[in-house]
Amino acid sequence: MKRKIVHLVDDESIIHDIFKKIFVESEYQLRISENKSQAKSNHTPDVDVVIMDQMIPGSSGMEIFKELKKDDPEIKAIFLTAFGTIEAAIEAIKQGALDYLQKPFNNIELKHKVDRVIKEKKLNRENTQLKKTLNDRFSFDNIIGRSPLLKKILNMVESVADSNSTILITGESGTGKELIAKAIHSNSNRKNMPFSPFNSSNIPATLFESLLFGYKKGAYTGAASDKKGVFEEADGGTIFFDEIANLTPETQAKILRVLQEKEIQPLGSNQIKKVDVRILAATNIDLMSKVKSGEFREDLYYRLNIIGIHLPPLRDRKEDIPILADTFMKRYSRENKKPIKGMSQKFLRQLMEYNWPGNIRELQNAMLRAVLLNQGDLLTPDALPQEILSKKKQQRKEKGSFNDQVDAFKRQVIVETLEENSWIQKKAAEDLQLKPSTLYELIKRLGIQK
Repeated sequence: MKRKIVHLVDDESIIHDIFKKIFVESEYQLRISENKSQAKSNHTPDVDVVIMDQMIPGSSGMEIFKELKKDDPEIKAIFLTAFGTIEAAIEAIKQGALDYLQKPFNNIELKHKVDRVIKEKKLNRENTQLKKTLNDRFSFDNIIGRSPLLKKILNMVESVADSNSTILITGESGTGKELIAKAIHSNSNRKNMPFSPFNSSNIPATLFESLLFGYKKGAYTGAASDKKGVFEEADGGTIFFDEIANLTPETQAKILRVLQEKEIQPLGSNQIKKVDVRILAATNIDLMSKVKSGEFREDLYYRLNIIGIHLPPLRDRKEDIPILADTFMKRYSRENKKPIKGMSQKFLRQLMEYNWPGNIRELQNAMLRAVLLNQGDLLTPDALPQEILSKKKQQRKEKGSFNDQVDAFKRQVIVETLEENSWIQKKAAEDLQLKPSTLYELIKRLGIQK
């Protein structure tokens, strides 16, 4: 465990001895300075807290504090003095001191104050690092790809990020819908407020409302205390509804009310609470077909789909595969301490010729596997999953006449497109740029069955 660094600036040896007993070496690293020169030499930005005596020979605690603060603007200090006055305390706090103690001090109180300051500084560091990580990770510049399709999407995302509009993000599983949602949030005027993802799949219908709107103690059996829901916890920020199509009709109606009235009512409560949240939603299915079948509210659909962003599958932007693969290779090589220098041409050709039904997520997993299993410093096809290799081998093994090979290729393309569209022929026809009647005839002639 990293020791906490305490810097004492005081010229009295008796104080030095007291501090050595309070701040034991196993838990703390104690630095002691008796004058201005030593204080400047001993202080570094990794010091957690400075305990500063007000009276220092040849100088003053306040003067030394100001000097240290020039090099360490985030310095945290507690002042000690044998001549405690209100004026001195106010001046120290004005200059940025956190607290003030009069000699003789209570050892337990001093240790408590020091530990509190260190804890708060640690939390501030973590929050700062987290915000930096989120901004770095989800800035538009770091969404990987250079294809025209992706650039068009990012231009659109950039233009709507700072609005309060609801956005519906569509696309197959693994295309990066949550990544885009986080990028929208982190580039909006809500970026310093909560981003709350809510996956609507695999949640029992009976739990939807309590999770979203919260509940009062006694609202139902087992509700032993009040509990805030996602909407209240995300107040001022953004909620990302993944797999929005899975919401129950009752929950859909209540979310529509939140969008219209900007208020919620926890279960078991007769009080209305105002909330300010932006809603981003995502789905990997045709939500309009759910509307037509009566499974999804039409009015909610249009409120969510004020701005629609569709993420193309990886097979439609294959020029992004090399840069994605290279990024994943470098990340996993570094994380797993594998000396991988690059990809062989055959390896990259396999990546480019595969259709990636699982999209970016499948490519990411394949690259992790390749990095872990590869024996040399250059990735080779042997390290790829079998389904990628067998797909390629199957294509190479097709024999027969020219017409037979053409039919086999047509069959493969049609079956893959049908699978990607849940065997909905109308959607598959659109992807293949065929008339539905033409696709139907091809399916019939080629003997394709689900």
